[in-house]
Amino acid sequence: MNEDAQIVLASASPRRRELLRQIGVRFRQQVAEIDESRRRNEGLRDYVTRLALEKARAVARLGDAGALPVLGADTIVALGDRALGKPAGPEQAREMLSALSGRSHEVMTAVALAGSGEALALSVSRVWFRPLTEQEIEDYWRSGEPRDKAGAYAIQGLGAVFVERLEGSYSGVMGLPLYETARLLQDSGIQLLDRYR
Repeated sequence: MNEDAQIVLASASPRRRELLRQIGVRFRQQVAEIDESRRRNEGLRDYVTRLALEKARAVARLGDAGALPVLGADTIVALGDRALGKPAGPEQAREMLSALSGRSHEVMTAVALAGSGEALALSVSRVWFRPLTEQEIEDYWRSGEPRDKAGAYAIQGLGAVFVERLEGSYSGVMGLPLYETARLLQDSGIQLLDRYR
């Protein structure tokens, strides 16, 4: 346990850990257990923001956070009104990557802070994929990278070679938009650069 923690991160994601460390946030982790099913007629923006907030609330309710604020986050890859989650296997990964090939999609990442109060922010980025060949999709699956990634790709890994263009937040596509996260933390009184004074 990090006794010097400023926040609790309600996620097991190694990418979110890495991104928080990048901006100097001291944290400890507590995984949130929630039902991540999408509700009937729930829009994708409402869906992703609800999940981020529910994760933060779930950990805050456990009482293990003490007085620390809890940061929750959720990311979805959106193709129209369809949310592309983590592929269940190679067939689903191939189908997802084929659907993303040669077109644009949105990546939505919501961040929520829960504790004495609640705050929420949403980052929406647009990503353009170049056309992919069946062989590239097959080779990419064999790399192992798509297995635990929403939309079956990682922009910070081998999947970067598919990305023709990005409008929005690179860190948001990775899973934690740093601009929005920093604003939430600073608004709650957590200073990120004070150690350099």
